Order: sequence, then structure tokens, then C-alpha cells
Amino acid sequence: MRRFSIAVVAAVVLGTALPAAPAGAAEVPAGFPRCTAGVCHFDVPPGTYDVRVRLGGPDASRTSVSGETRRSLLPETAVPAGKHVTRGFTVHVRTPEGEPTGPDGTPGLDLRIGGSAPAPADIRVTPARHTRQIFLVGDSTVCDQPGDPYSGWGQQLPQFLRTGLSVANYADSGESTVSYLGNPRLWATVRPLIRPGDPVLVQLAHNDKTTDEATYRANLETLVAGIRERGGQPVLVTPIVRRWFNTDGTLNNGTALLVNGLGVDHPAVVRSVAAEEDVPLIDLTAKTKELVEALGVEASKALYLTAEARDNTHTSVRGATAYARLVRDALVTLQLVPPGTVRVG
Repeated sequence: MRRFSIAVVAAVVLGTALPAAPAGAAEVPAGFPRCTAGVCHFDVPPGTYDVRVRLGGPDASRTSVSGETRRSLLPETAVPAGKHVTRGFTVHVRTPEGEPTGPDGTPGLDLRIGGSAPAPADIRVTPARHTRQIFLVGDSTVCDQPGDPYSGWGQQLPQFLRTGLSVANYADSGESTVSYLGNPRLWATVRPLIRPGDPVLVQLAHNDKTTDEATYRANLETLVAGIRERGGQPVLVTPIVRRWFNTDGTLNNGTALLVNGLGVDHPAVVRSVAAEEDVPLIDLTAKTKELVEALGVEASKALYLTAEARDNTHTSVRGATAYARLVRDALVTLQLVPPGTVRVG
């Protein structure tokens, strides 16, 4: 893969006025400079970057952009024949680029051009200024999953954000409140990065299977206190439901609603701590329960990996996107994101 650097220049532009790719094309149009097999690589150090893409060409097109470890950065965008549109987003580049306890990944920033008929005409990358970050502290249902068909909702959240607001996803597979606080690559690494005003969303419960209620509550309080000490805005998030139906078509059981073997009702404890600590709450348990029950036993399979892996805990790209949209809506309702930084739809 060819590489180039923007370390000493204000911006780099990749090509202009390129023809649109034919419908169904999987790669960047032939001749697009400095890109290989649909991936454009930028040699930049860790940091936060604004990306502006110009899309369109002679033919009608549909283009999406993802980056780093399968993060959705721009949803598929339709452009009529002979027209161009410009879209922007802000991306967080870090090492490791995916899960904090995973491999380092590729240095720099990788952007993958996708869509059913991709037509990139121009890409510009600049160091971000005056940007805010949404930090994510969570487990495998939130994290940047490395392999298809798995996807965490935090992996899909960036596509709903505009320039000026990025997602720093430090969720990690297999983590409980106990392990997240205890692993130096997790909380001890994340906490110093939080800046005043940054929302920090905490969703940890799926792996607290043997955590007693007093410990679980204390761990949530420790995370809230640590975020506040840095000037951040803690936001407690109840866990997404497991797709585990009763015969009456409801999810009213401990497996679906994250009650562990000790009888600890994780969503209830999260709600309680949020109320006692005066912390904004995103009740994702209630929101995902409503959605899964409304879809029913069969249609809800598409949200999870039921068909692929008999997995009713982890989400597909479709499910993660639907749940990320719920989080987006809650952030807007709670006024935790600046006006104009969120995409609707």
C-alpha cells in the first residue's frame, strides 16, 4: 500500500474530478491516487483529525466511508448523476487502533471507501481543532469488533456525528467493572485522556456475572468519580438486552435483562447509581427491549448473530447500527452533544 504524510502540511488532497465507479464496485475508482484496494492511507501520528470528502461524478453514486478497525464513519450517501456533495467527520486515531487490549493495528489513518456505487472525488484530512470527544467505556457489545459479522454499537456511533465531535471507543471484549478498573491498559489509560466537557459513556454489566451488588455499585461510583475529577461528564448506560424470549413473546426474564447468578439486577443498579449521583442515564436496556420485542422472535434475529453463531448477546452490523441510533437520540435528548454535530435519520 502506498503511503504519504501530512505531518508537516496543513492538509492533503487526494485527486479531483474522478469518474464514478460502476454500480456494485467494491474498490475506489481506478486511478485514484495513493489508494489501494479501496483503502486510502495517511501517515499521521495518533490524534484527532477532521476528514472532508467530496462525493459524486457523471453517474449516480452511493458512497460510504469506514476507517481504522471497521468503524462506520459516513453512512452510504446518494448523489445524483452529474452532482457533487461534501461531507465531513472527525476521527480518533490511536494505538491500539481497535480494542485497547488488542493488537496495535496499522499506524496512521486508514479510510475505506465503500457503498453500492462508490464515487469519491476528493479527500482532505487536517488535524482537528476545537473538537470534543465522546469516550466509551464498555464491553464486547460496545467495542470496535475486529472481525465480521460482529459489531459493537460504539463501532457504529461515529457515522451519526459530524465534524467537531469524535468517538474515542475504549470498550474492550470480556470486561467487567472489576477487570476494567484493574487493567492498566483500560481505566488507568483512559482516565488521563478525558478533557473538561467530554461525555464519557459507561456500559459495563454483561461480564459482571459473579460481581456482588455492593462491589458492582462501588465500581460504578468509582468510574463516575474518576470522570468528574477530570472535568468530564459521566453518562451511565444500562446494558443492551440479550435476545432471550419467553413463550409469551416478551423478554421479561433474568437472562435477557442482565440479572446475574447472584441475583444482581444490573440495569436496576445502574439506574439507582445514576439517580443517587445525579448522572445522566441512557436506559439502553429499556430501549433495546422495546425494539426487540416489537420486532418479535423471528425479525429480531437480524439484530444479533443468532443465525451466524447462535449468539443472542452480540450484535450484527444491523443491530449495532440500530442501537447506536438509540444512543445518538439519547445524547441529543440529554443535550450532551453540541448542536449541529449530529446527523439525523
